[in-house]
Amino acid sequence: MQTLPNPTATSQPTFDTTIKRRKTRPVKVGNVTIGGGYPVVVQSMINEDTLDVEGSVAAIRRLHEIGCEIVRVTVPSLAHAKALAEIKQKLLKTYQDVPLVADVHHNGMKIALEVAQHVDKVRINPGLYVFEKPKSDRTEYTKAEFDEIGEKIRETLEPLVVSLRDQGKAMRIGVNHGSLAERMVFTYGDTPEGMVESALEFIRICESLDFRNLVVSLKASRVPVMLAAYRLLAHRMDELGMDYPLHLGVTEAGDGEYGRIKSTAGIATLLADGIGDTIRVSLTEAPEKEIPVCYSILQALGLRKTMVEYVACPSCGRTLFNLEEVLHKVREATKHLTGLDIAVMGCIVNGPGEMADADYGYVGKQPGYISLYRGREEIKKVPESQGVEELINLIKADDRWVDP
Repeated sequence: MQTLPNPTATSQPTFDTTIKRRKTRPVKVGNVTIGGGYPVVVQSMINEDTLDVEGSVAAIRRLHEIGCEIVRVTVPSLAHAKALAEIKQKLLKTYQDVPLVADVHHNGMKIALEVAQHVDKVRINPGLYVFEKPKSDRTEYTKAEFDEIGEKIRETLEPLVVSLRDQGKAMRIGVNHGSLAERMVFTYGDTPEGMVESALEFIRICESLDFRNLVVSLKASRVPVMLAAYRLLAHRMDELGMDYPLHLGVTEAGDGEYGRIKSTAGIATLLADGIGDTIRVSLTEAPEKEIPVCYSILQALGLRKTMVEYVACPSCGRTLFNLEEVLHKVREATKHLTGLDIAVMGCIVNGPGEMADADYGYVGKQPGYISLYRGREEIKKVPESQGVEELINLIKADDRWVDP
């Protein structure tokens, strides 16, 4: 006879449902703090040409108004860098101070030094910041060649590091799998290890100059590579006593449903492990489409509470009303609220149990009627036609309603 397991036995493992985030240092980016136990920060990037001051200001404002906390802009030339001074001033004059990050790539020393005067953080790509043209006939890098380029990187990077350090600003060391420097690829292969070593080289240069306002990212378009790289970096930094916050993202995730799933697979997996302090979902769509995905990921993991959490069964033969239609009506009536959990359940079989943690429940218990719950307590039964209205009245009675 098979013995059933005893759930109270001391041999049973226990699991904490709260995500324990990796401890990181706080890094200020304007009026927002990344790391240090602060909420995970949401970022995005505008598509406008930075030379278009009016268009850029409008795009930054649109993103910020819907919850984007840090906005990145591309800076491909010195003229673009100088335009950011106008953008920053116009934001202050017509809207408010929005934390801005400048993206600097090829041959970026002069551009980075200029733009560092006008933004809150500068993002550099180690694979492109000091660009070395690959040699088609190369078979290896000698240690002398490797170190020679490393010294050139230090000389080029030092003025920017000193400028950001002295201004109290931040830097993102943003490694991309698709643009690893040739010497890293030859030395470590096209691998997560190469990505990690590239980031660590730049971190060590910054630390040698007493600059630690750093955020690090290791983005890849393939989720398994991205996951392996971030996990390895977190492990290596723990070994080295480094506590820099991490910026998570799956680069070039694409668009539509798959782009969202792909981004979530990478970002949410790491956040669930406690890794990550700021995120960006990179979609081939309008930047405004990225923000809801970011907040949905954070909400699902319990890391941010910025919208109503809806609990709804998938519907079956026991369902006593059109669940999809009713859920839509409930969502439309209550989606502007924050901090609430609302359950919409089609029948009594699973309803009360599955919605036990919800603040309010909307349950089909008999044909034509809806039972409304506050937590586990059934409050009243109303005709189905009045269900949504009476749910709102219940929320109002508890003084938890705000007008849209």
